[in-house]
Amino acid sequence: MSKQELVQKRKENPMQKVKLEKVVLSCGATGPNLEKAKKLLEMITERKAQILESGPKRRIPNFGVKPSMPLGTSVTLRGTSASEILKRLLGAIDNKLRKKQIAENSFSFGIHEYIEIPEIEYQREIGIRGLNVTACFIRAGIRIKRKKIKIGKVPKRQHVKPNEIIQFMEENFSTEVI
Repeated sequence: MSKQELVQKRKENPMQKVKLEKVVLSCGATGPNLEKAKKLLEMITERKAQILESGPKRRIPNFGVKPSMPLGTSVTLRGTSASEILKRLLGAIDNKLRKKQIAENSFSFGIHEYIEIPEIEYQREIGIRGLNVTACFIRAGIRIKRKKIKIGKVPKRQHVKPNEIIQFMEENFSTEVI
C-alpha cells in the first residue's frame, strides 16, 4: 500500500479525524497585576478565570516564588465557544502562525497587547497587558488513556502531528503557516 493510499484511508476513518479539544488563555502575574490579568481574561472570554498557584512545596528563591503563591490566571474554553474565540484571537496575529509554534497535539502563540484583538477596546483599569493562547487538538479514543478505571494505552499514531494541525487550521480557520 502506497503512502497516498494510507493517507486516503486515514481521512476516511472517523477515529482519525482531528478535532479542536480546547483553547486555554493564560496570563502570568502576581500581586495587584493578578487582578488586572483576571479582569482581562474575563472581559475577553466572558467566563470566570481561575487563579493558578505554585505547588504546595514549590520554592524558587531566585524568582521570589513561595509555596502556594498565586502566579497567574487562566480560562479554558471548549466546544463552539473555543473555535469562536480562537478565530478572534487569530485576528490579532493576522491569522499567521510560525511552524515553531506548532507542536504535537497543540500550538501556542502570544498576544503582546490585548488591544490588538479585534472588537476589544482599551480599558483603563486593566492597562496594557498581554496573554498566551494554547489550542489543543485530539482524536477520538483518547478517553481510553484518561479514564480512571481500566486505563488503556494509546498508540503514537493516535496523536495529532504538526502537519495535521497545519492542514486543520488552513481548512477551518484559513490560517497561513510561515
